[in-house]
This record gives sequence, structure tokens and C-alpha cells, in this order.
Amino acid sequence: MIGTPRVHHRLTDSTNERAKALALAGAAHGTLVTAGEQSAGRGRQGRVWTAPSGSALLMSLVLRELDELLPLTAAVAVCDALAAEAAVKWPNDVWIEGRKVAGILVEGRPQDGWAVLGIGLNATTESFPAELAETATSLRLAGVDADPASVLDDLLDSLGRWLRAPSGSVLAAWRSLDALKGERVRWSGGEGIAGGIDDSGALLVETRNGPVTLDAGEVHLLR
Repeated sequence: MIGTPRVHHRLTDSTNERAKALALAGAAHGTLVTAGEQSAGRGRQGRVWTAPSGSALLMSLVLRELDELLPLTAAVAVCDALAAEAAVKWPNDVWIEGRKVAGILVEGRPQDGWAVLGIGLNATTESFPAELAETATSLRLAGVDADPASVLDDLLDSLGRWLRAPSGSVLAAWRSLDALKGERVRWSGGEGIAGGIDDSGALLVETRNGPVTLDAGEVHLLR
């Protein structure tokens, strides 16, 4: 069962780090680590994830049933769990009204049969540091009254369903939530018009020099 057993920390360095330690010690599929606050939370591309104590859902799951579409599946599950209209910025940032409300970080050792799925979601946050003020949001700021505990229950239910869903259903759902399709985007190697994803989850971009497929990396929406 997804979310059982559960280990909760009032304060920890990183729920992903605690979940990885449990995975190495043999923790079962579905083991959940949550925290009220993190001192060393991380996002994709090595970024720091910060949130005032008790304002965000901070969770990591130990998974032993692995799928290459896991990052996309998790993003779909997050969107499905929220009582707000959400979209996904490739590959798995969740947006509400063009601002990031949740991030997803997958780490692990597939060769050893496990991965850790980390999700950070701003629930009741009312203000952000200056560098994030224009790009981040929370459920509260989006008009949704939901605390981290209630969001966790809905998200675990959603993850339980989507992690069992066929890949075709996941891809179709992700494509319906795609925030970048048809938009001009930029990455370290150039820019072009995002054209959705292929069946592996790679981003398709049409550039002046022809089509490009991006398997990983950071993409920015050109507003």
C-alpha cells in the first residue's frame, strides 16, 4: 500500500535522504517519509527547496515497482489530487496559473530495484523570497483552502491509482496537462516551439534548424 509504513520528522535534512537510507536498509515498496520542515531540501538541477515550517507537503516514497515514466506519472498524480486547475511544465513541475506550486525529484538505484519519489508542494505558504515571488505560488494563494495533511491524503490516493495505470493512460493524461505545447521555449542548446512529448517522455521541439528531442535538462518558457 502506498504510504504505509510512514515515518514523520518534525525537522529533517531531506525527506529524500531519509527515504534513500530506508530503501538501502530494505524498506518495503510504498514506505513514506514526511517532514514538517527540511534543512537541506533539494529540487531538480541541484536547487534548494525551502518552505516555512508546516506550510508545505514534504514527502518521499520508497518505490520498488519501477517504470521509466515515473516522473511523468507523479506529475499527473499531483495535478489529479489538487482542487485547482493545474498544468505540468516539462518534465514534472506542477503549475497553477503559470506559477510553480509543486516540484518532483526522483532519485535511486534502478539497478538495485528501488527509487525514491520526492514531492514538495506549497500548501499554505503566503509569501516567498524575492527571487521566487514572480514564479512560485501555493494552494492558499490560488484560493484553495488545504493544509499539508489533507493534501497528503488526496495525493496518496491519486498516486496509488496512477502508479498502476497503463503507460498509454499516463501519457494521454500528461499531454492533456502540458503547459508548454505550442509555446516558445529556451534551453542551454537553443530555442524553439515545444511540440509535446514522445512515448518515452522526451520533449519535442521544433527549431529553425529542424526538430530536436530533449531527454533531460532545464527548459524555460519564453513569455
